[in-house]
Amino acid sequence: MRDTHDIAVHLHENVPPDWYERSIKHNLLQRFWHTRRFRQVSKLIEPAEVILDIGCADGTFTKVVWEKTKAKKLIGIDVLKSSIEYAKKRFKNNNGMEFHVADAHNLPFKTGEFDAVFCLEALEHVIDPLRVLQEIHRVLKNGGYAIVLVPSENWLFHSVVWPLWQKWPGKNIWQHTHLHNFSNGFLEELVAESGFHLKVVKKFLLGMLFLVKVKKI
Repeated sequence: MRDTHDIAVHLHENVPPDWYERSIKHNLLQRFWHTRRFRQVSKLIEPAEVILDIGCADGTFTKVVWEKTKAKKLIGIDVLKSSIEYAKKRFKNNNGMEFHVADAHNLPFKTGEFDAVFCLEALEHVIDPLRVLQEIHRVLKNGGYAIVLVPSENWLFHSVVWPLWQKWPGKNIWQHTHLHNFSNGFLEELVAESGFHLKVVKKFLLGMLFLVKVKKI
């Protein structure tokens, strides 16, 4: 049986390395969606020195987090080598950010290494979200925080927005990549089981996006 990294790479092999950068520039809906999500995420950001961004893709949102937190060091990880190579070239002159190929199920970092961890619209793509949250808990320092953002899978998103998105413009890119539904308190259960203290729970964009902020005590 293939490991979680190989499965994730296979599921996302059609994602272009510059997907988010290009989409935000040329797609008004993408620009609106991501502008709104980062407006909400930004309200919960606290300054932090060492940060991990899980599912960084081409680094578009990693740079936003880096600017908002004023971090000394921010590491972005993704399973796609092509995306990581693109992010490295794109931000080669930024000494505050690093990009590495890594699997969130088995984070290659020391226990208590980070002040904050961001996992933005990535947890729905992993094989075992509980394992990922447990890894986030492990690499966070005591008193550190994590922000997790997922689709809420409400009726509008699940029955209208996501099916249409998979046909256009996400055709042949995002099919079968959402592996979990975090409705009905499932995400809250997972963060509690992972050992976190839940600080903030928030839905926005007509309830289509679900944001939590958690703390490691």
